[in-house]
Amino acid sequence: MISSLIFISLLALAFTFFAKRILFIKRNILLGRKEKISDNSPKRWQLMLSVAIGQSKMVKRPLAGILHIFVYVGFLFVNIEMLEILLDGIFNTHRLFSFTGGFYTFLINSFEFFAIAVILACIVFLVRRNIGKLKRFHSAEMTKGPKFDANIILFTEIALMSAFLLMNASDAVLQSIGSEHYVNTGKFAISSQLMPLIQNLSEGTLIFIERFAWWFHIVGVLIFMNYVTYSKHLHIFLAFPNVYYSKLSKIGYLPSMESVRKEVALMMSDPYAAPANDSEQDEPEKFGVSDVQDFSWKTLLDAYTCTECGRCTSVCPANLTGKKLSPRKLLMDVRDRSEQIGNQLDAQKSNYKPDGISLLDYIAPEEIWACTTCNACAVACPVNINHTEIIYSLRRYLVMEQSSAPASLNNCFKNIENNGAPWQFSPEDRLLWTEE
Repeated sequence: MISSLIFISLLALAFTFFAKRILFIKRNILLGRKEKISDNSPKRWQLMLSVAIGQSKMVKRPLAGILHIFVYVGFLFVNIEMLEILLDGIFNTHRLFSFTGGFYTFLINSFEFFAIAVILACIVFLVRRNIGKLKRFHSAEMTKGPKFDANIILFTEIALMSAFLLMNASDAVLQSIGSEHYVNTGKFAISSQLMPLIQNLSEGTLIFIERFAWWFHIVGVLIFMNYVTYSKHLHIFLAFPNVYYSKLSKIGYLPSMESVRKEVALMMSDPYAAPANDSEQDEPEKFGVSDVQDFSWKTLLDAYTCTECGRCTSVCPANLTGKKLSPRKLLMDVRDRSEQIGNQLDAQKSNYKPDGISLLDYIAPEEIWACTTCNACAVACPVNINHTEIIYSLRRYLVMEQSSAPASLNNCFKNIENNGAPWQFSPEDRLLWTEE
């Protein structure tokens, strides 16, 4: 009875913290502008099934892709057993579903296969990250925090899967000696290989090992569940909605601003007409983006979904040629700025006042203008993030609000304004080359 009360209390505490953090993230995402995305639902479901569930973009790099599938599917599949563990903890039972007999044995054996697959895959990932020294895991933005985060997750998954196997092994030994409450569930293929290591221990020691592994596994999963919401592994939850709400327009499509479009259309029809927005009551529309509130909520969802895998940066031609731009860093900066504003809102509540800084204090102009807009980053991203939309928006603000652009672009703009073309030639002289 005491065990059940402790378990229920831990469960309530874990889900309370989890819910609070999820609401915090939701509020931060909704700091962005409203954007209605409801077109072509069948295509969106197809995209989510292919990219988020089928992981079609992950397997373009076969080794990492296949191992990631083992970790992802394996971790989720093994934790189906969490239903039994939760019920056992609440009602103080032991292996509640063992009455299903052979089917139960089959399920646990399947879970154990995935558990060992997760352990092996995580070991390979640890070697690749820490010994293999892959360049995309050691970029400038991958400071101690992001590096440490990845290792924490991998070690945690190894520990949780190992505890699961040790729990089953000690349980099997207790069954073999006829210990009370340990019902016969059949032989478990993988955990049975651990039995020789512990079969000579006393019954009391075996019960302690089994109970310790059980509690370690469930408490570890609850801690992991909460830690993930602070980690890049939040994509475990957000990859599905992020891919579903992907923009279905062609990659690289740059939508025009409605206010600018109306002005141009009016000017083309009647150059002397009054401006389209001539009401003193209407607040002028802001051009581009200077802070996270100017983005749409979908862009902020992109930032929270980023896996920090670095595939975007590894194919970026600007980054590969030594420029400061890293598409991964852009997403990390947007997410960090959203978190900063969210914390300020929580601290100041109704007295919130802007802190006087913006996203442009995180992202340098050199990064913004280094982009070639080739969209290789968006194509490579395994969760359909559109990095270039961030760059387009920041550039639009710098040019249209701050009149700040590289000299070469300013010359181009001036020529277009004066000559109707990017070149410094009068329109009357444009066809002189045909007379040579």
